Amino acid sequence: MYLTPNFQSKAAIKRAITAGETVTLLMWGPFDKPVENGTATVEGPHYPAPHKWWGTVTVKDGRVVKIV
Repeated sequence: MYLTPNFQSKAAIKRAITAGETVTLLMWGPFDKPVENGTATVEGPHYPAPHKWWGTVTVKDGRVVKIV
């Protein structure tokens, strides 16, 4: 699973969340179900770029509110 926008680093995600920007999950494939509340595992940047970071996000009301 990826995030929107396409972040290049985990630090950039943390800055965006702190600044109040909208960060959401991006899911590929017909079998992925959107996570409205809970946790999800993410990686990035988006394919075909090589993945440089991985993490677990907390989602509340469809928006990412934390990444570990």
